[in-house]
Amino acid sequence: MFFRLLKDALKVKSVRKKIFFTIFIIFVFRVGTHITVPGINAKSLEQISDLPFLNMLNLVSGNAMSNFSVFSMGVSPYITASIVVQLLQMDILPKFVEWGKQGEVGRRKLNQATRYISLVLAFFQSIGIAYGFNALSSVGIVSTPNLQTFLLIGAVLTAGSVIVTWLGDQISDKGFGNGVSMIIFAGIISSIPGTIKSVYEDYFVNIRSDEMTNSLIFVGLLILASLIIIFFTTFVQQAEYKIPIQYTKLAQGAPTNSYLPLKINPAGVIPVIFASSITTIPSTILPFFQHGRDIPWMTTLQEWLSYTNPTGMAVYAVLIVLFSFFYTFVQVNPEKTAENLQKNASYIPSVRPGRETEEYLSSLLKKLATIGSVFLAFVALSPIVAQQQFDLSSSVALGGTSLLIVISTGIEGMKQLEGYLLKRQYVGFMNTAE
Repeated sequence: MFFRLLKDALKVKSVRKKIFFTIFIIFVFRVGTHITVPGINAKSLEQISDLPFLNMLNLVSGNAMSNFSVFSMGVSPYITASIVVQLLQMDILPKFVEWGKQGEVGRRKLNQATRYISLVLAFFQSIGIAYGFNALSSVGIVSTPNLQTFLLIGAVLTAGSVIVTWLGDQISDKGFGNGVSMIIFAGIISSIPGTIKSVYEDYFVNIRSDEMTNSLIFVGLLILASLIIIFFTTFVQQAEYKIPIQYTKLAQGAPTNSYLPLKINPAGVIPVIFASSITTIPSTILPFFQHGRDIPWMTTLQEWLSYTNPTGMAVYAVLIVLFSFFYTFVQVNPEKTAENLQKNASYIPSVRPGRETEEYLSSLLKKLATIGSVFLAFVALSPIVAQQQFDLSSSVALGGTSLLIVISTGIEGMKQLEGYLLKRQYVGFMNTAE
């Protein structure tokens, strides 16, 4: 189905231009991920390659952190800034609440504020990561660890983050798919061959003949489990809850009944990305307070917040649940939805328009958010638990998060392609009718 859809899409000139433009932008991004920041010894990162914090940064940066490239920060600061701005709109900062109600003009102001906040976050987070990694590596990743060098690294990585965010915007405006998701998607896809290679080396290289059967069985079970999770994830991501809608006689030309579709997981994959970004903050800040010294309580705190420990998993799961509820109500505002239904002379059967409709939608969204958050937490944490139990490669630990991003981006892309083709057929029909 996907290949047939892609084949049909490539026949349309406008859609073909969008797809090729997106591929070109991703190519530029992938080239940038191999340009190491000046003054950095990237090979020293191999000593801390199993560090959970590094793997998490690799995920949200599109696999750019493994080379400590100029694009190492990726879209992580922008994602964190988006979280801050959305939180401030919830009756915390009056100016942001006002902008949120101003439509397109207010949205542009909020986007500008998000970019300014992301600049500040990117600069301080860049310095913190460079300082922290330099302290953790026995050799040191920074060739000359002084104030001037760290400021230079911060400036370069901040500029790289701005460029990556701009590339994502170009994809969203002129290309195919959501820019931020596509950049992370490209990084995950590029890391798949390395993951397969590591599994092959772990279970088939230098293995005795009597252990080969066990390795084959284990890898077979691993593949089967992955396929089951992929099927389950795809099913839930596409599942919808249809709320019946009826129209009054005043709504001329409207159908007598219809439905309002709500996804079983309304928040999508955004809560997992948010949670991943937030969990990187403590590991960025704490090295500054340690100054290379071994402070027991700070070391213990870092271990507790690591997603490889039970406490870290619990924190990660709680963040996913909280962001799921938060982003569900950002995506579907019950008050605005009830108001729009009333304006369109439509209503939900057995539910009064106005306040009761809003309460009904709020109650339903809470139930859907509960299901969605449990689903996201299960998919994100299952590979981490499996990695701990079976001593798998550290890259497997974030496989659930990567899988969610890849599947969500793929589904979104297919729907967008279908929309382009449907629009073309509709325009062609109208031209024929004329």
